[in-house]
Amino acid sequence: MSTRADAAVEAVSRAAAPAAPPPGAQASVVERGAAPPAGSLRRLRRRDARLVPVAAAAWATAALSTLHPDAAVPVAVVLWIAAAVSIAAALRLRGAGRGGGALVAVVFAVAAGVATHVAVSLPARDAASALKIDGGRALKVELTAVGKIERSADGWRFDAALHRALLGGRGSEETAFAGAGVPVLVRVAGTEPGGAGETRDGDGAAWRGDDSAAGTRGDAPAALPGRLDDDIDLGARLRVTGTAWRADPGDRAVLVIDANGPVEVLAPPHGALAAASALRRGLVAVTSGLPPPGGGLIAGLAVGDTSAVDPALDAAMKTSSLSHLTAVSGANCALVVALAFGAAALCRAPRGVRVLTGLGALTAFVVLVSPEPSVVRAGAMAAIAMLGILLGRPGAGLSLLTTAVVVLLLADPWLGLSLGFALSAAATGALLVGAGPLADGLSQWMPRPLALGVSVPLAAQLACGPLIVLISPQLSVYGVVANMIAAPAAPLGTIVGLAACVGAGIPLLGSGLAALAWLPAAWIAGTATTFADLPGAVVAWPEGFGGLAALAVLGGAVAALIVPGHPRVRAAAVLLVAAATGAALALGPIADAMTRAGIPPGWTLAACDVGQGDAVVVRSAGSVALIDTGPDPAPLARCLDELGIARVDLLVLTHFDLDHRGGIDAVRGRVGNLVHGPTSGPSDVRVLEELAAGGARITLASRGMSGLLGDAHWRVLWPRATTAPGNDASVVVEFRGGGVPTALFLGDLSAAGQQAMKAGADLLAGYDVVKVAHHGSADQDAALYGRLHAAVALITVGENDYGHPRGETLTLLTAAGARVARTDREGLVALWRDADGMRLWHERAAPPPAAVAPGG
Repeated sequence: MSTRADAAVEAVSRAAAPAAPPPGAQASVVERGAAPPAGSLRRLRRRDARLVPVAAAAWATAALSTLHPDAAVPVAVVLWIAAAVSIAAALRLRGAGRGGGALVAVVFAVAAGVATHVAVSLPARDAASALKIDGGRALKVELTAVGKIERSADGWRFDAALHRALLGGRGSEETAFAGAGVPVLVRVAGTEPGGAGETRDGDGAAWRGDDSAAGTRGDAPAALPGRLDDDIDLGARLRVTGTAWRADPGDRAVLVIDANGPVEVLAPPHGALAAASALRRGLVAVTSGLPPPGGGLIAGLAVGDTSAVDPALDAAMKTSSLSHLTAVSGANCALVVALAFGAAALCRAPRGVRVLTGLGALTAFVVLVSPEPSVVRAGAMAAIAMLGILLGRPGAGLSLLTTAVVVLLLADPWLGLSLGFALSAAATGALLVGAGPLADGLSQWMPRPLALGVSVPLAAQLACGPLIVLISPQLSVYGVVANMIAAPAAPLGTIVGLAACVGAGIPLLGSGLAALAWLPAAWIAGTATTFADLPGAVVAWPEGFGGLAALAVLGGAVAALIVPGHPRVRAAAVLLVAAATGAALALGPIADAMTRAGIPPGWTLAACDVGQGDAVVVRSAGSVALIDTGPDPAPLARCLDELGIARVDLLVLTHFDLDHRGGIDAVRGRVGNLVHGPTSGPSDVRVLEELAAGGARITLASRGMSGLLGDAHWRVLWPRATTAPGNDASVVVEFRGGGVPTALFLGDLSAAGQQAMKAGADLLAGYDVVKVAHHGSADQDAALYGRLHAAVALITVGENDYGHPRGETLTLLTAAGARVARTDREGLVALWRDADGMRLWHERAAPPPAAVAPGG
């Protein structure tokens, strides 16, 4: 590390900042830092890195002991014995050897402490896991919400502490578990927190389309009530009735509870948690009337509340590598602590008062934004830094980071497998260790201030990229540039947004501050959407740990090219980067071209591989229908490009779960007619309004509606006009004729919804294709599939933690005589008819197109 970069670390340490500041602030610190002598810098680096093996041992032990909890007790015993032996050996050593022996003893002791924590927690966790919940047995639980309510693909989810569980029917319930807060995950489907829309009933009459290729009637979009109670927030005591299943080893949650009814509030949040909830809701309220998408982003920047962030903007921020700005992290904590500490200093308060002021502000901020992994990591770093200042011994950045990691893993070993915690620590470590050398290397080709600005997001991206591919196997091409442009606005949006949050209840003040915060938020939103819309904004990358390792090696090669080093190392890096570039071209544009060339030109029905979500294309006589858009725009855009689809004449949104409408951006402005299921709140209505602004004619689906798609005929079999929003209100649509295999699309209907649909629907005698409901979940009506006589059962599914498609469903479909086609294993699936009957082609591991017997 260069002298200037070491000075930056020391300056950041003296300022007690728990995380690296944004690029502009980083440059300021570097330029003002006074470089200590070279010898002291070497000692500083050694002192910084001394705790790295301790943190690594704690992390490895946490991961292994939570993945294999039954081994936690023997592992803890062995580690405590090793620690005792190491201490005894260290006491016998002299000089430098004693220090090394002491470090080994600390490593063993910390690892033993982590394993002991897991071992102590086992009895309560095992008691909850032993609940007789197999077979979808219903249970009633009482719990406390310990995490903020977050949107998921199917509704909403939150972490909770389980206190009591009852099994049995009404009048015969018995307490099967009573404990002190075992962690569980609660999922609530088909609801919208806050605000409900008005109800509008359709007439449900059958009708024909106009003279367009995919005619529909232009009714106004409807909105039906459905919401989570405002009191369901962090700290609320709740009662939930539903089903549960055991979580995977390594998960903090012991059980995953799926609510099948309303969530009952036993006691709302109280005290500081109630005040924090009111402040967060107040900020969302005062920003709700500001122009989108910037208005919805303010709460995300200030307090990490992304409930008002438009799904399109959320996707754009992920594509442009800006989503970390709404994940409260070290930068936010640093701003809060620095402001409080500075205010106390301006008042000439003594050092102890300044430290207590900073810690008080930090504590209030953590409560306000909720203790997520990145927040607790940053908060722990800040607290340790402030303690160092109080004792007159401020430590360097890497020492603070490793100490925080050790403390947090001792307190919560399940953080060892938290990807959010790993991303936070990796980003902070990269900024502390890598930004300086990268700036030194880049300054050879560009002005020093620009090199400093580039080095911060580049270091973070090189460190976090390998972990991010575990979530989304793609690379953001313009991420570094987008972060450089957005970075100056982030601190301003955070500070003014926090001020608006605190003043939300004061007339004019809160709304005025929110209006000021809109400016930097709109700048960040505009940056995200601009870069996300550029050609080639993302590049596909291999999935899993293989992709992680490949990107880590490539990132190391890029760093070796930039940082001055040995010529042979740089030569090897050049070869590696050149090889990776060639592979990217071969696996990217060239592979896409080969895929396009391999797709049979006569296809009329194609299921896109968009992950855990639905996106099926129907084509007849040059007209195109798309049923749902999947969870993300990027894979849908890639699929439509491979299929040669430039415009969608008819878009059917079966319902508004994210895995069915999250990819809307891929077709925005290219939709002629939209038929949709009932809406459940403002975010659903906003989706329709944005599509309408792009030229789509909007129609609420109702049973009996019909129209033409080229030479094919389509009709809606469900829902009824009075059906409440949710999975069981999924639009069920049928296509037939015009060269299209006779097909029925069941959306996400449950078994009960399938039975209700079947009871009043005029089904055909048989179908060539059925799109299996809810990605092959176990909740299916076997009688319906036996009635359909489908030749092909199409399951649109991706990697998921629901177990989709379930084994019993696959058995049911096979018993009904259907050939199961799955997008997770076969990739893009295409079907069409020729003189030999219906034929099927699949992208992966595809044999020659096979003839399929027609459905009855």
